Amino acid sequence: MKKYLLMAVAMVCTMQANAQSTKIDDKEIVGTWIMESMQWEGEKKKMCGKESGYTQFKFYGADGEYACAELVLNKEGKVVVLPHEYGTYSLKNGWYSEMGRKPIKDAIEWVDKTTTKGTWMKRHDIWKKKTLPDKVVKHILDCCKTKETPDDVQQLIKQNLFK
Repeated sequence: MKKYLLMAVAMVCTMQANAQSTKIDDKEIVGTWIMESMQWEGEKKKMCGKESGYTQFKFYGADGEYACAELVLNKEGKVVVLPHEYGTYSLKNGWYSEMGRKPIKDAIEWVDKTTTKGTWMKRHDIWKKKTLPDKVVKHILDCCKTKETPDDVQQLIKQNLFK
């Protein structure tokens, strides 16, 4: 009996060690990711998903292309794309950076190859990798790309609002 108990304990320990050492390749980030849940620390309400009419979209291209947008279903039932940013990302050996910002080690907590979770400013997020029609991805990327403010308008905003 002790022999079987010892074998069972050894097997469980081995399985836990293997699970803890599971490494997801950096290339697994490539694709489209949709925020599945978002919950502010200390709050019970989860804001995001089908019921809420709100989610976020991130795109990671194999060449370092990055886009982020919010997707909202308005009162009339129309989808509104709110571009957040468009540019580049990098992920190498666990070091992650968006838009050239300071890289953070292990900023992405991989649950498995299609699910990540993390905390940003006391907001706990869960993201799922999702295959979307090319037409949808292209439209959201185009919205993010055209969000750029022309240089002359940039200058006017700086002069009038950020003196």
